Amino acid sequence: MSVEERRAMIVHAVLPLLMEHGANVTSSQIARAAGIGEGTIFRAFKDKDELFDACTAEALRPDHVLDAIAEIPVDQPLADRLVEAADALGAHLERMGALMGALHASGRPRHRDHGQRLKDQGGTWKGGRRESMAAIRGAMVELFTPEKDRLRLPPEQLAALFLTLLFGGRRLAPDVDPPTTRQVVDFFLHGAMGAE
Repeated sequence: MSVEERRAMIVHAVLPLLMEHGANVTSSQIARAAGIGEGTIFRAFKDKDELFDACTAEALRPDHVLDAIAEIPVDQPLADRLVEAADALGAHLERMGALMGALHASGRPRHRDHGQRLKDQGGTWKGGRRESMAAIRGAMVELFTPEKDRLRLPPEQLAALFLTLLFGGRRLAPDVDPPTTRQVVDFFLHGAMGAE
């Protein structure tokens, strides 16, 4: 196994531990989860901080959600495509939030530029938050494109509006039961007015 493969294997084994224990995870817990000796951890990473940075960068990478969106069949109804995409995006954000929340709660300070940190560690995702959101918007555009002749706005604008509606409202009204994904998609496609 190459050094990069070993690092990736350790990161994938450690991510669930970090979500559960935050930065308080022990080297022995990491070793058990990865099925390796403790010394192997520190041959792959210089210290736990470097390992935690690699885990954070992995959680922030949009690759998984981009792959999930790309796999959505464009021959199914637009509403179904948007529900699948929203569920994939929600899972991605939940994963990021769980990790960041656990790390923060355990006393690990936030780092600002995870995209650069991943680039420095030789990862494949070279962008920061802005590049990540642009890639996600681009993937969403592909879901709107088959209906472009029937849409009131260009697919690019609709993708941006959908992402804003999907994620903006959930933070703004924490004391209100959040709408289901299907309700958000229905509202997005049909508006607030009932049938007359």
